[in-house]
Amino acid sequence: MANLDIEQTRNQARALLDTRIESVTALVRSRQRITELRDQLVAAERDDKRAYVQATRDGWSADELKKLGLEPAAVKRRRTAKRSTGPEQGTDPEAASSMGEQ
Repeated sequence: MANLDIEQTRNQARALLDTRIESVTALVRSRQRITELRDQLVAAERDDKRAYVQATRDGWSADELKKLGLEPAAVKRRRTAKRSTGPEQGTDPEAASSMGEQ
């Protein structure tokens, strides 16, 4: 049986753990970035809503803003959601997803 060196074995184990720690650290940084970007998006959407309201208070009508491509953000989101589910109208979403898995 070969002679095992305790220090060498400990150093090798630390190197393996360091690699694992680096990967989990990268994962945490990625998750933190996602949280920060979501927070920024919420703030941007809030600013957008305020700006839209201010534009209407300054005399712009909803129709005029719409003609300029500036619909309220909630309308755009609602229409996008309807479009994405459009082809599946009249079907049970759970049944459709379970059919795809068979």
